[in-house]
Amino acid sequence: MPVWGALFLLWAAEAAKDCPTQCTCQALETMGLRVDCEGRGLTALPALPAHTRHLLLVNNSLRSIPPGAFDHLPQLQTLSVSQNPWHCDCSLTYLRLWLEDRMPEALPLVRCASPALATHRSLGQLTGYELGDCGWQLQASWAAPGFWGDVALLVVATLGLALLAGLLCTVTEPLD
Repeated sequence: MPVWGALFLLWAAEAAKDCPTQCTCQALETMGLRVDCEGRGLTALPALPAHTRHLLLVNNSLRSIPPGAFDHLPQLQTLSVSQNPWHCDCSLTYLRLWLEDRMPEALPLVRCASPALATHRSLGQLTGYELGDCGWQLQASWAAPGFWGDVALLVVATLGLALLAGLLCTVTEPLD
């Protein structure tokens, strides 16, 4: 057996040991993994091996994908997520953006099961409004800082004006 073949077998054994128990993993010749979680009744995304290249999540009970779920998978090229009861609200914003960036042709295959406004529509057809209130407002502590926030703002403004006045006093030549 050539050295490369032995190294591949060694790598394949090591990479497959991180395979989620609910799934099966197959080492690819390109030093990546095909992780098959199809039809396993998953309700949550399992911990995935870092070398995942092809991920099959078809026909499960997934309703959402946590933000950043695929960020640790730099080799991920193929993601199959159809036939899941997706709840198309803000919890799917990450999945939508990931698919738009890497696999836009897969967006029509992601069909919403809920809420009522999105039922039977593809994730790619929904507008930001239809995905719901995603909480993009400022947090309450910043939106209404209260008395001490007002005092801090007043101090910063006063210091800024004092510095500006000092700078203007040091200018000896008139500006044209």
